[in-house]
Amino acid sequence: QVQLVESGGGLVQAGGSLRLSCAASGQTFSRITMGWFRQAPGKEREFVAAISWSDGSTWYADSVKGRFTISRDNAKKTVELEMNSLKPEDTAVYYCAATPLNHGFSHAQTYRYWGQGTQVTVSS
Repeated sequence: QVQLVESGGGLVQAGGSLRLSCAASGQTFSRITMGWFRQAPGKEREFVAAISWSDGSTWYADSVKGRFTISRDNAKKTVELEMNSLKPEDTAVYYCAATPLNHGFSHAQTYRYWGQGTQVTVSS
């Protein structure tokens, strides 16, 4: 079992930056792949980024490549999402997710554990 708690959301102007953090507890964190998803009102939950437990490989949605960076600290059991050059279309509830699997990272159904979400609002 893994428990996830996100923090760091808020309101920011377009072009600004935010850093989201996800604290994990429970199962061995170092063998868990972590991901970030987001869901805007009226839209489906979409993949943002993921980081593998095995070798630290990262994956990003095309919409955030070059602007967002995912990182993890296995000792602290945290994963962060650094978001730069934010756009109004980045506005959503952002969710941290975890899976013991090592494939299919861009699919929500791959993830077994989810946080409660944190709101990110980017004003134009």
